[in-house]
Amino acid sequence: MKKSLGAKTLACPSPVWCIGSYDKDNKPNVMTASWAGICCSIPPAVSVALRKATYTYQNLIDSQAFTVNIPSLEYLKEADFIGTASGKNTDKFQVTGLTPIGSKKVHAPYVKEFPLIIECRLIHYHEIGLHTQFIGEIIDVMVDPKKLSENGEADMGKIQPFLFAATDRAYYSLGRFIGNAFETGDYR
Repeated sequence: MKKSLGAKTLACPSPVWCIGSYDKDNKPNVMTASWAGICCSIPPAVSVALRKATYTYQNLIDSQAFTVNIPSLEYLKEADFIGTASGKNTDKFQVTGLTPIGSKKVHAPYVKEFPLIIECRLIHYHEIGLHTQFIGEIIDVMVDPKKLSENGEADMGKIQPFLFAATDRAYYSLGRFIGNAFETGDYR
């Protein structure tokens, strides 16, 4: 028998995504968010939930765009910091030494050093409660060429993204390859 823990945010693991945006003065900002994921295939879209208290919240509404920056393990310290400092009073790029690059497809910056970037145009947002869910149509995905597989796709083993677990407020790296999707469970 399972033990009830009550209604909690324990759907885990969660991605560690760093959301890039410009403020009203075109100052680049980035924040770490984990209440996020793919939310539609056609059009390709992602969602990220933010509290109104975050600096990024108003940036997304004003600019109608954002980037999803997926850090590799080597940037764990930076990703954690940019999730705890506020862009209202901290230039996170200056403090961490990360480099903001202006996206060519949407009005938002991305983090040069992070291996996987998703450029998004804001298509919808709605208030849920403490968080507002922002839905961005994926306009482009950019990957560091050194992090591509032999067939030209993003290679998670090379990218080395990491995950957040709300259960113990901790980060975890991805594990080893264990099987191919849509083939491993074939009982035919």
